[in-house]
Amino acid sequence: MTNPKIKITETKLLSDNWYTLNKVTFDYQLGNKETESHIREVYDRGNGAAILLYNRTKKTVVLTRQFRMPTFLNGNKTGMMIEVCAGLLDQENAEAAIIRETEEETGYRLSKVEKVIETYMSPGSVTEILYLFTGEYDETMKTNEGGGLDHEQENIEVLEYTFDEAYKMIESGEILDAKTILLLQHAKIKGLI
Repeated sequence: MTNPKIKITETKLLSDNWYTLNKVTFDYQLGNKETESHIREVYDRGNGAAILLYNRTKKTVVLTRQFRMPTFLNGNKTGMMIEVCAGLLDQENAEAAIIRETEEETGYRLSKVEKVIETYMSPGSVTEILYLFTGEYDETMKTNEGGGLDHEQENIEVLEYTFDEAYKMIESGEILDAKTILLLQHAKIKGLI
């Protein structure tokens, strides 16, 4: 930690059931040199990576659909989300992790990917840095049906849409996931498809 205006005074573990939730108490130095005490809950689930798979020739993208409990609890009636392929790094570098996740979730084995950006998606409460990638796919790269790993209970449905269909799903509200929206907009701006 390199910010001299921040002094962490206490970290209390609240939960480590799925990932780690801590209650952090810290002093924050104001511009007038006075300090105020703050308390925040911070969720640490590790860093992750996501990728937009696209086929320039067919003008298609591969997305996934799966149940997301937090969205269900916050008004998403079915809890199902259409997203780009994504997963945690699990001690790998971001590129290796997204290549592994792509094959597990979609069934496509990529040999190369292109990094787009790294970003904090919810910096007010989650420590995760998300590394965003794009990668070209074609049918020769298909090694299996995808769907995720059984022991991770992912139950992922693999979807293929034309790029235009997928992009319109942002406006229609069928795609609500921020990483997916960012990557589809990136593809549009860069003319990938």
